[in-house]
Amino acid sequence: MFLPTTRKEMQELSYDKLDIIIITGDTYIDSPFCGAAVIGRVLQAAGYKVGIIAQPDIKSGKDIIRMGEPELFWGITAGSIDSMVANYTALKKRRKKDDFTPGGLNTKRPDRATIVYSNLIQRYFKKTKPLVLGGIEASLRRIAHYDYWEDRVRRSILFDAKADILVYGMGERAILELANSLKNNQEWRNIKGICYISSTPPQNYQLLPAYEEVKENKDKFISMFHTFYQNTDPFTASGLYQKHGNRYLIQNPPPLPLSQKELDRIYALPYERDVHPFYKREGEVKALKTIKFSINTHRGCYGECNFCSITVHQGKLIQARSVRSILKEAKLLTSLKDFQGYILDVGGPTANMYGIDCPKRKKSGSCPNKRCLYPEPCPHLKLEHQGQIEILHKIKKIKGVKKVFVASGIRFDLLLNDKKYGEKYLRQLIRFHISGQIKIAPEHISSQVLEKMGKPNQGYLKRFKELFYRINREEKKRQFLTYYLIAAHPGCREEDMYHLKDYIKRELKIIPEQIQIFTPIPSTYSTLMYYTEKDPFNRKALYVEKDLKKKSRQKRIIINPH
Repeated sequence: MFLPTTRKEMQELSYDKLDIIIITGDTYIDSPFCGAAVIGRVLQAAGYKVGIIAQPDIKSGKDIIRMGEPELFWGITAGSIDSMVANYTALKKRRKKDDFTPGGLNTKRPDRATIVYSNLIQRYFKKTKPLVLGGIEASLRRIAHYDYWEDRVRRSILFDAKADILVYGMGERAILELANSLKNNQEWRNIKGICYISSTPPQNYQLLPAYEEVKENKDKFISMFHTFYQNTDPFTASGLYQKHGNRYLIQNPPPLPLSQKELDRIYALPYERDVHPFYKREGEVKALKTIKFSINTHRGCYGECNFCSITVHQGKLIQARSVRSILKEAKLLTSLKDFQGYILDVGGPTANMYGIDCPKRKKSGSCPNKRCLYPEPCPHLKLEHQGQIEILHKIKKIKGVKKVFVASGIRFDLLLNDKKYGEKYLRQLIRFHISGQIKIAPEHISSQVLEKMGKPNQGYLKRFKELFYRINREEKKRQFLTYYLIAAHPGCREEDMYHLKDYIKRELKIIPEQIQIFTPIPSTYSTLMYYTEKDPFNRKALYVEKDLKKKSRQKRIIINPH
């Protein structure tokens, strides 16, 4: 049974009033891949009455008022993607399609959706219950941040949304503690994983440079971001505060990661794994095709690529489900009426990070001023692909499963550094678990650009390519590699793109298809470089291409066959 979306569905459940109403910029897909559904199910499992309003009409009150006012709070999210990223390309052109909207047309998610939905609620419900922001848009914009689309530093989204609380990261633990505190009229301002606004600064928290300082001074902005980023680890982080005018943004330390049992319970909740009928009648939702028969094995990423937001949102620590939980979900998928025997993906942000662990980090947190994979994988990481091999083998043996795919990208440097099981894992993928190709993301091959990206050197790419095609020959397969590449990243000039083009022609011998122009999303080191035009680690001037036509030209250098 879906979470209610209308008054009629509330009546069918004998609900006079809801405890929590979640507003989301995606359509309502009841799936463990969709944050609004996960938070809704977690709260429901704890005994709360939860409803969802997806993609409400912002020009009227017809949607926002249809289930009344919640008893405890409103939960507001822009959806699975920052709304500005969802609505605009890297060249600031309006996107025509949206995979999370019925019918596929990009007509339902407003720009700056978190702010718009907050204002919509306040327009129709005066002095209402607390507004609680969550999801990736709120998470990445929780402190003063550079906004690419306006080309300026904006203040924390909490101030612009005029909201009460912000839950950052993967917020299951924080949202439950918050709901319990509000229900019992208890103090909630000490909950880990939340931000709020205060007229006074807290004790024993680190002070960030003020919003008014960082919007005028790029060196202050760099200092602010370093402190912010260094306090994302749940074991070592301290609380932060930042002055905005005559008030303060307070960020409590992040919560401890979920245990495996807690994570397993979240994935065992009774998701319908479909689009709610209220929204399904409006058209097909493309995203459902990808996620319905896929399995998420873990969260987080050790990679810390400078252009990626996973570290700030999901965290660096890998939180993995148990084998039992994964197999249970695989069996559940085979029971769905439209299952045709194919599990489309078994993976996560990076498929082959499942089971890779760092005993040191679990005890003492992240190493200061050191990364797990850059410039080389840390020797403390237990690089072992055996667990992934066994999971794929066990899923393949489940009755009704014809084939199991690994469609998530893989880190080829991790695979190459696992001397015991890396090649065996790749051979199994080639034999059984890919549909003619493997996605990898070298992003570039120029050493100076890779350094700015925080990616391994090009030697790994050449070694992996040779290994992949050697195994293909041995297995009598004709499969290929798909390469994700980035143009116009900070530090990248046109000569770097010509260097990349020459490498593609000489070494890869392909016509590349997956080429993105770098998009500066909030709260990443690459965006910090883009805005400040400096290398934040040495404060030296850095070449940054900001002209839209020249960005496009960098991409065309690769796709132009001549």
